[in-house]
Amino acid sequence: MYPRDKLRSKLCRELAQSEHSAVFHCSREAKRLGDVPPAHALLAIATHGQSMRMRFEELAKEKPTFGMAIGRAVGEVLSILRHAIFDRVIDVERSYRGTMLGAKHGLDVARLLREVALVSHEAKMIDFINEWLPERDSLVRKAEDQLSFFAREPEVAIRSGLAHALK
Repeated sequence: MYPRDKLRSKLCRELAQSEHSAVFHCSREAKRLGDVPPAHALLAIATHGQSMRMRFEELAKEKPTFGMAIGRAVGEVLSILRHAIFDRVIDVERSYRGTMLGAKHGLDVARLLREVALVSHEAKMIDFINEWLPERDSLVRKAEDQLSFFAREPEVAIRSGLAHALK
């Protein structure tokens, strides 16, 4: 396998894992927050991820992408650990910011994958990312704008995940 193909394969695995996290973590964080604006912003990201997932996976299969299933499995394990351990001991606001970091990471991965696709003349992947990226970037920015909610609602911000789990 050529180095660019290895990079493409790695980035496809990473984006698949990031999309899994976007759907899973954003949905879970939204549920944890309840009916508030930051939760609505996270649900919009999760919905976008769910709507685009199958199309991306089909494109990723057009060239050999070794380890997509392994990448998803690793993502599942990390998600379970985060939910079972880490999110129970950190407060809601920090967990929200952690979820946002994951979403931003996915944007960076997609940007680099688009550059690889450009050099490799993969029109379908380029078109997909050019459609995916502006919408996801807008949704992530809207979720970032909701950080001010936690300043206005400090009792929500400092609530621990364990307190939510015991409800």
